[in-house]
Amino acid sequence: MVRAKKIAYLIMGGFDKNYRRYTRITKGAQERFEKRLWNECQQSIRERINDYDQSVSDVVAELFDVMTPSQEPLELWVEMKQAYTKLLATHPQFELAETFYNSIICRIFKHGQIDDSMMYVTSTRCFLPGQDRLKVVNAFDTSGTVLNMFEEIFRVYRFNTPFADLIRDLGHLDDGLRHILSPAQLGSVHTVEMLKAVFYRGKAAYFIGRICMPDETIPFVIALRINRFHEIFVDALLTDRKDLSIIFGFARSYFMADTQYPAEVVAFLQELLPNKKQFELYMALGFYKHGKTEFYRNYKDHVEATNDLFALAPGIKGLVMTVFHLPSYGVVFKVIKDEFAESKKITREHVKDRYRLVKTSDRVGRMADTHEYVNFTFPLDRFDDELLTYLKETCAGSIEIRENKLIIKHLYIERRMTPLNLYLRDETDEEKIRHAIDELGLCIKQIALTNIFPGDMLHKNFGITKHGRVIFYDYDEICFMDERNFREIPKSDDPYALDTLSVAPNDVFPEQFEHFIVGKKHLKDCLKELHGDLMTPEYWRQLQAVCKEGKTINFTPYNPTKSFFYEPGKKKIAYL
Repeated sequence: MVRAKKIAYLIMGGFDKNYRRYTRITKGAQERFEKRLWNECQQSIRERINDYDQSVSDVVAELFDVMTPSQEPLELWVEMKQAYTKLLATHPQFELAETFYNSIICRIFKHGQIDDSMMYVTSTRCFLPGQDRLKVVNAFDTSGTVLNMFEEIFRVYRFNTPFADLIRDLGHLDDGLRHILSPAQLGSVHTVEMLKAVFYRGKAAYFIGRICMPDETIPFVIALRINRFHEIFVDALLTDRKDLSIIFGFARSYFMADTQYPAEVVAFLQELLPNKKQFELYMALGFYKHGKTEFYRNYKDHVEATNDLFALAPGIKGLVMTVFHLPSYGVVFKVIKDEFAESKKITREHVKDRYRLVKTSDRVGRMADTHEYVNFTFPLDRFDDELLTYLKETCAGSIEIRENKLIIKHLYIERRMTPLNLYLRDETDEEKIRHAIDELGLCIKQIALTNIFPGDMLHKNFGITKHGRVIFYDYDEICFMDERNFREIPKSDDPYALDTLSVAPNDVFPEQFEHFIVGKKHLKDCLKELHGDLMTPEYWRQLQAVCKEGKTINFTPYNPTKSFFYEPGKKKIAYL
């Protein structure tokens, strides 16, 4: 048991070291915001993601110096977990430390020993929200005027750079809240709570809290920006759960929000967003590894509580991925096929690299987050015959059947959306169709402004959310903008001129986009009307120039009309 304790201490030391680095990177978000270091913001996202895997590798290397895992008895691993569990008893990040331990065990055993006696398939304890609430929340006096309350908030949350016009901003907030709440509601407010951590992402910072009244509680979010003179200003006051849900959406980069009590912060956020699952909120905070742990637990509970069958996902079958779902569950499972169609001149490693690229990029609310799993286990009897046959035909190298289990050696899990081609096929409301086509154009443009060329832009590769937002989710052909040469089609009377044109592998002809992004003529016409510039090489070359200059565009996650500085005539792309 003494040896097991020493190894448990070693692993805990590795976790604590990793969390200190995580905290250092996260705390730097305030300075990056104040100094407008937007490129460094993106680098910090990559650094924080990559540092976790490096920390696991470092600890595993240390373990191999003191033990030979393949020769150790099962009793040692059980004792190690018991010793580690004792270290978790009062640890403020106990749940993250459990996941770190799981990562170590999975790395050593190649994800082949997912057993609760050796690792934390279930958590050591059920977290009770509220026990550390005062450590993560500030409460503000509501007995005075609304303006007094806002003044107090800005005395507590301080920056090292000035506000452009704080008196103006306080007036906007005062007027904004009075517009949202009636005098009777304002008079009934008994508590205003704000998370102590400021949430940073992109070019914005957020104070996140809630207004409590006897009969209801509403979100209370103050969105801040900073101008080119390094002066901060309040851009919006948000009290709609829909806005907050989109801010915490699955298609956005992870927040930088410094906290030593993540479970309490997640519990508070879940009270604001009851429709968000725990794993989604952990991921939004940047704890994506623990988000995967929470997802797996949620998935296991759901499978045990239901009896529907896994089946092929609705839509056109992919050329690179086999995609299936459990109809009662809101995700899809994506497995790389053993062989690709002739038109796909790519490799399996290339596909995995593209998914890693998206993971560490600014997804700006337009690219779905994906979570990579190894040796993921499914109950074999829950697969319908068509899906099981198709998996054996297309992904035999990635699956293994062991007794009553189907094990997929490598897969991605992603939020389920309605494929845009099916939505446009079935929708009859012309206004909704036009909105979806507008969203499609905006989605392509915004991805390009983050220096990513989407590649395969067929509308079947996009999904639409319940909020009507179009999201891209097929990444095997994405690349950086400077890796493509956007060309005009030569003018010729010969209808076969393009067939004889010398075309390099990186050449792209935007004038052809209208023929394959959407199929039916009325949809093509709508896309050309709303986003005709997408079909011109000049537009794409302009985007390339923006990316080459290293400019970072502001992508506001909430409705632009909520901004105190909204100008109705201004182009959408400037706000998004």
